[in-house]
Amino acid sequence: MPSTASPDLASSQGSPPAGAAPRRPVSVRSHRDDLAALPAVLNSEWIKLSTVRSHRAIALLTGAIGIFATWATAALVTDEVLVVADVFVYSTFLTAVIAAIASILLFTSEAQHGTLATALTAQPARWLLVVAKTVTALGVGVRLGVLGMVTGFAGGLLGGLELGDTSGMAATAGWALTFTALASVLGLGVGMVVRHSAAAISGLLVWWLVAENLLWAFLPETVSRFLPFYAGGAVLGVEVDTATPETLAVALTRTQDALVFGGFAVIALLAGTVLLYRRDTN
Repeated sequence: MPSTASPDLASSQGSPPAGAAPRRPVSVRSHRDDLAALPAVLNSEWIKLSTVRSHRAIALLTGAIGIFATWATAALVTDEVLVVADVFVYSTFLTAVIAAIASILLFTSEAQHGTLATALTAQPARWLLVVAKTVTALGVGVRLGVLGMVTGFAGGLLGGLELGDTSGMAATAGWALTFTALASVLGLGVGMVVRHSAAAISGLLVWWLVAENLLWAFLPETVSRFLPFYAGGAVLGVEVDTATPETLAVALTRTQDALVFGGFAVIALLAGTVLLYRRDTN
């Protein structure tokens, strides 16, 4: 007598029950789909950047510092001959710090106001969000760097300085933009790690104004030259009054200083990326 399988047994063996809808294949997002969405994510980051008033205020502050710093230098420094070709980058160190703060806000403002979860819902590929914010941060650093140097150039002329030899200005401007762009990436990484605007900005300023200066004073020159903002400032090639024969003897080249500062920026960004994957979005 032939045996008949029960409906439950037939279902357990993989046959769908009578009248059941067929199963649909699970949709899997590919890397090609993620890359295709990159322009939209970049556009979203640009919209958020251009519509937030804090970034406009930061741009105005950068311009004001640039023009005031070189004008004050021209007006107050009388014991040496200064020219515009040298002083137009004097405010770039402050511009780099401002660029780092602006890039901190690129991430922390979203994390604090709850829009990060919405952004990741719209684009679940977190690495794509990191790429878009990194590109945006680089753009912020370059734009603020250009603004600081242009206003610094104008401030020098307003201060009555001679133009000077302009043959090396392009190279100096390139190094300055490298510094401000890397500072923006560093700021983004710090913001991704800390996720709180006030804490991240305070930590950055305390390190720059207090901790690094103390370490520079007590560490040997062979070690202090690897401090992040010391190496970043050295990228500008501006001679400082605190330089000694010992520090000049072990000083790195501009390329090496840029690699040191860039290394800190990459480490901060990688740490922030890892934490972005491991933390809850809220």
